[in-house]
Amino acid sequence: MSHFLDFEKPIAELEGKVEELRRTSESGGIDVTEEVARLQEKAQKLLAATYAKLTPWQKTQVARHPARPKALDYIRHLITEFTPLAGDRAFADDAAVVGGLGRFRGRAVAVIGTEKGRDTETRVKHNFGMARPEGYRKARRIMELAGRFGLPILTFVDTPGAFPGIDAEARGQAEAIARSIEACLEAPVPLIATIIGEGGSGGAIALAAADRILMLEHAIYSVISPEGCASILWRDAGLASTAAEALRLTADDLKKLALVDVVVAEPLGGAHRAPAAAMQAVGDALAAALEPLLALDGPSLRLKRREKFLEMGRHGLG
Repeated sequence: MSHFLDFEKPIAELEGKVEELRRTSESGGIDVTEEVARLQEKAQKLLAATYAKLTPWQKTQVARHPARPKALDYIRHLITEFTPLAGDRAFADDAAVVGGLGRFRGRAVAVIGTEKGRDTETRVKHNFGMARPEGYRKARRIMELAGRFGLPILTFVDTPGAFPGIDAEARGQAEAIARSIEACLEAPVPLIATIIGEGGSGGAIALAAADRILMLEHAIYSVISPEGCASILWRDAGLASTAAEALRLTADDLKKLALVDVVVAEPLGGAHRAPAAAMQAVGDALAAALEPLLALDGPSLRLKRREKFLEMGRHGLG
């Protein structure tokens, strides 16, 4: 681990001691096997205890961890023969939204994801996962293409929200998001969305108005970021942890509210500690969710999808 979150400092200290002992053993020929094993066991117990009682704000930090697998990582791991598609056929290509055609466990699918990037260069390239109107129009184009050729759609959501810049507003940001949501709801093929990190506002639901919504254990999904909520309600972004509690943005909360369908368990310590295992778990959950949907025709899928989202409203009023 090269990046530890604030609440992980005690774990970092223990793991640092383990690495220090290993280096001492390698350079000095001293047998420290027992001491290393003891400290490793202690670190694992502390890690398990810490992650068993994460607060919503701590979950937000985990969801934003820089080493957490991103949309392109999932595509590389789960999708074979991937052919990217670019551009919205109206203005430009938006690198914040990636998508194309490929095969998921042998089945032809369309794939769309919001990509944050991993380092400074790629984060700037992908605009930190904040899409402009052309990104959502590209997503709609891919969804319509999938519907035309009968391809199930898989989306991977990881965005703080749509880009709020003046240029995006000038090109019809709200309309583009609304049209993308409409394309999700009207798709005549199975559509499964997975919240893999941060699901922020309309920028997230534009790709997540799906038949089945999967969410990783330490992901978050909310109408607004905790910082944004705190700034609006209390004019103090420093109260983000309080806002996170109020927003009910964790996977457990959203499952109880029937806003997501499946919570995918993450490896101990979060997906960033064992990315391959996390992505494999998502792949298994996707396969399980997709199978029953394949038996439904287009009108049935659209009707059930409509009822699913209407029921969310009824649940909220109850």
